[in-house]
Amino acid sequence: MGFPYTDLKDFLRALEKAGELVRISAPVDPDLEISEIVQRVVKAKGPALLFERPTRGDMPLAINIFGTEKRMAMALGVERLDEIGEKIGALLKPELPQGWSGIKDGISKVMQLKSVPPKKVKTAPCQELVMKGDEVDLNRLPALQTWPDDGGVFHNFGLTHTKHPETGKRNLGLYRLQQHSKNSLGMHWQIHKDSTAHHAVAERLGQRLPVAVAIGCDPVVTYAATAPLPSDIDEYLFAGFLRGERVEMVDCLTVPLQVPAQAQIIIEGYVEPGERLPEGPFGDHTGFYTPVEPFPVLHVTAITMQREPVYHTIVTSKPPQEDGPIGKATERIFLPLLKLVVPDIHDYDMPEPGVFHNCVIVSIKKRYPKHAQKVMNAIWGAHLMSLTKLIVIVDDDCDVHDYNEVAFRAFGNVDYSRDLLLTEGPVDHLDHGSYNQFYGGKVGIDATRKLPSEGYHRGWPDELVMSPDVVEKVSARWKEYGL
Repeated sequence: MGFPYTDLKDFLRALEKAGELVRISAPVDPDLEISEIVQRVVKAKGPALLFERPTRGDMPLAINIFGTEKRMAMALGVERLDEIGEKIGALLKPELPQGWSGIKDGISKVMQLKSVPPKKVKTAPCQELVMKGDEVDLNRLPALQTWPDDGGVFHNFGLTHTKHPETGKRNLGLYRLQQHSKNSLGMHWQIHKDSTAHHAVAERLGQRLPVAVAIGCDPVVTYAATAPLPSDIDEYLFAGFLRGERVEMVDCLTVPLQVPAQAQIIIEGYVEPGERLPEGPFGDHTGFYTPVEPFPVLHVTAITMQREPVYHTIVTSKPPQEDGPIGKATERIFLPLLKLVVPDIHDYDMPEPGVFHNCVIVSIKKRYPKHAQKVMNAIWGAHLMSLTKLIVIVDDDCDVHDYNEVAFRAFGNVDYSRDLLLTEGPVDHLDHGSYNQFYGGKVGIDATRKLPSEGYHRGWPDELVMSPDVVEKVSARWKEYGL
């Protein structure tokens, strides 16, 4: 049996059947009004929404489709998000070499075992309607203005395709796109992203860079665009693994790129070398406006779409937001792969209030002095985990997903004169807290039990734990107590 959803509309039908989607037939303004509605629904852990009559654009708008862990699991075709990580972990045995080469080898091994490269097709639903030249009009799409001081309307879930100008290696990434005009977009390629590297090479060669943006893909392809894969791992190979079947791709009409055949909308065009326009401000997932900065410009050569497309987007703001369950999926899926880099890790959690890259809680089975500090430094050397600002290390008997328990350890198990590791390193492009853009201070907290070999000679106390026989007795008699 193949993957349950062929495209976005298929997934929306499944959500509606499961009682996880509400249609809104009243006219609603994409400028601020949709954003306010969505934020209230997200905070209430409410349903996915299909706005059938946005007052700008000429198609329905789907949003909050990944807004709970249940819907995120549905999107990936599993009952629990941990199922995929467990599957990957099983495929990686016997263990591969440790280190960063190990994680790349591990992903490659998983992909090869499943043999799911993308499949090229000649015709595709995403090209049923074609607009070129003067027909190109991005105003047909109901892009959102999310916050009052945003620099304009933004396409927030455009899956951006580029190729390395020299190697031809494809990249699929998720970047916000500010609409400058009916046929141009600002490309918010952050400094650490692969498309930025592709663009830099094209500029060095004096070449324009072909770009294709897919909006409204099937949920697995959409997720794959957000996944923190190494640059030499194809996102469509990863999507094929998650789907258990090959992703159909079709050649673009005006640029030398391939895009997912089942996408709702495709935007094709070129980025010219040396050209920049001011982009922003933008109310981002940090909960603050990001400042105006110069970014490359995409000149649109064609828009293609399905006959009755559905536009997909997302609201960004401080947590909780729809991207929370997306980040949780990444946390669970990549656990066995992160263990290839840092095998000391027992489990980890990236709290949504930390916007994921700001904080990570890690449990380890402590074996030697300063083991926790070794793990902190290893995490700061692991690909995009290098952007983490706060690392809390706890013992393996601490549930990293129970924030009360973690706080109990971090507040009570620490001598801050000895158990803090303060350092400096790269931070996220959007980070506003650092005194310098792109780098700033970081801290690790060792909240593990301290060893005599670490200079702790008082004798670590035993934690309060009830006798198992008493726990069993009380559980058996609980109804008798009338509580």
